[in-house]
Amino acid sequence: MTLVFSRSAVEAALDAGEALGLLAEGFRVAGSDGQRHRGELPGPGTAMCLMPGLLPGIPAYTVKVNAKFPGSTPALRGVVCLFDLATGELLALLDSASVTAWRTGLAAALAIRVLGPERPETIGFVGAGAQNAMVHRGLAHAGTQEKVVVWDLDPAKAAAFAAGAEVADPLPVADVVVCATWAREPIVRERRPGQFLVSLGADEPGKIEIGLDVLASSRVIVDDLALGVPGAAGTLGQVLRGEIPARADVYLPVGLPWQDLALAWTVYQTRAGTPIDLLS
Repeated sequence: MTLVFSRSAVEAALDAGEALGLLAEGFRVAGSDGQRHRGELPGPGTAMCLMPGLLPGIPAYTVKVNAKFPGSTPALRGVVCLFDLATGELLALLDSASVTAWRTGLAAALAIRVLGPERPETIGFVGAGAQNAMVHRGLAHAGTQEKVVVWDLDPAKAAAFAAGAEVADPLPVADVVVCATWAREPIVRERRPGQFLVSLGADEPGKIEIGLDVLASSRVIVDDLALGVPGAAGTLGQVLRGEIPARADVYLPVGLPWQDLALAWTVYQTRAGTPIDLLS
């Protein structure tokens, strides 16, 4: 039987603390170059991707199939397929948008805890969409408690982002700023001394959130060396393995396919999905 996990089922089944631990271990043991097969779609859809994920110690693998539709909610549409590594059995089908948002949010929270200021007083979010909402929730699981400042092109979305959040431009005031937007022109054109930046929106060609001058003058850590960021100091995996110092000014991830496996495996262990027999 194959278990189907809808968006709400993923949310209900996920143990964020367990997933955070799996992600931290994954960065230590997995490779940093993620395989992706990307294509273009006619019409409004972008970034059609096929992403296979493997992780040492997990007896399964994932294949994520999805594309992005900026005018839709959620913008990411697709499915994560979880297969038994020994038999090829399709163990589960999971909503791609929720798996991707959670793994990206928790990984960003991990990076902020590892690479960012030791005791940040204020964390800022540029973009009040689903992805930054997951980063905010991930930070709570990572044990951080900061003042929150948020900004979005849609004031209503910013106001609804989180209880107690201040709606304002976080760049002049926040110790940590997380950007998750569709920007194709730089949002961040300068970085205050000591400020730590995370860019989640530069995940496909043509998208950019942090200006090239800022990147050139910053110590940049990435998750994937294949991203080709000029002057990148190394990867988060290298930091967690103790191979390079944890000091960083900017974290620039694109997301690694094994992260989908870490989340999917955590959810699958609950066996809380809806069973279907695809072979009947």
